Amino acid sequence: MAGGKYNVGIIGYGLSAKTFHIPFITAVPEFNLYAIVQRHPKPGDDASKDHPSIKLYHSAEDLVKDDQVHVVVISTAPESHLHLAKLALNAKKNGTFLPFTPTAAEAKELTDLAKAQGVLLTVYQNRRWDSDFLTVKKYIEDGTLGRIAEFETHFDRHRPEPPAENWKAYNSPGNGAVYDLGTHLIDQVVYLFGMPQRITGFVGSQREVNPHGLEDSCTVLLHYDNIKMLATVKAGVVSPEVNQLRFWVRGVKGSFKKFHLDPQEDQLRKLGLKPGDKGYGLEPEEHYGTLNLVKGGEIVSEVAPTITPPTYIEYYRRLAAALAGDASQIPVPPEQSVGVIRLVELARESSKLGKTLTV
Repeated sequence: MAGGKYNVGIIGYGLSAKTFHIPFITAVPEFNLYAIVQRHPKPGDDASKDHPSIKLYHSAEDLVKDDQVHVVVISTAPESHLHLAKLALNAKKNGTFLPFTPTAAEAKELTDLAKAQGVLLTVYQNRRWDSDFLTVKKYIEDGTLGRIAEFETHFDRHRPEPPAENWKAYNSPGNGAVYDLGTHLIDQVVYLFGMPQRITGFVGSQREVNPHGLEDSCTVLLHYDNIKMLATVKAGVVSPEVNQLRFWVRGVKGSFKKFHLDPQEDQLRKLGLKPGDKGYGLEPEEHYGTLNLVKGGEIVSEVAPTITPPTYIEYYRRLAAALAGDASQIPVPPEQSVGVIRLVELARESSKLGKTLTV
């Protein structure tokens, strides 16, 4: 630590770094935004101008040579994660990024390397701290819904036009809906219920015009034979709905249905709110979910207020605690994320073969 703080170096200076990392790193007292790798700064997009106190590097190789860097955040295209993470871990830097890697074998390699080097490795599953997910988690854990028979988690949007011409439009390793949104949604299911016994995947494109073959949509069925539950993970780009379904959870004592996404991303990207600002992370009442409960042999309905979340800042709070020596606070154990990437691989294989596979 330097001056009682962990110095953070970020590789990449795009949307992910600006929106999902820097606002939370700078909000946690234990961290210092120390350095950023930006290969080609431009007028109006220059990390050194936006953050005058940082060191600006033009290569990841130069960043990891800096002895003052304690934590490396990788916010680049997924196919670069293995190479960049190995650079950081071999230099004995702690690391975090999302998605993990294109393959479970690569993810396992990095997990083993981090252990061998004696450093901390975690994966940026910030949506474990979505307000609506934490509301669902509460109702499941306190028994409100009883034994869960079906769990649906959705991230559907209506974007049928061809994707914007950038790296995200190409069908490259680690890219596409099942890696992008799917890893968040699958992680939420695995976090609640563990690994399934079987998996059925439908991975492909819903767009009529898709020049680069991007896998823009996915539906993944996770079969929990041990608890007699089916989990559905869905992310599509053809969904012309005013109110997009987010969660639909059905149990023997009741159900929970929720529309609309957690507000944090829109607040960060569109409204310019930051952690600590008034209203940040809070969902408007008109977006609350609905509880249907079995009472006295009848089903009654009531509004289900969204809980006040700790927000995505909790990820970095826990990371700071883990770096200080409390292993129980690691935000996302990498072993869990190896399992998530394995499920992504199996979903794509299931889709290609047209059959359900054993996990």
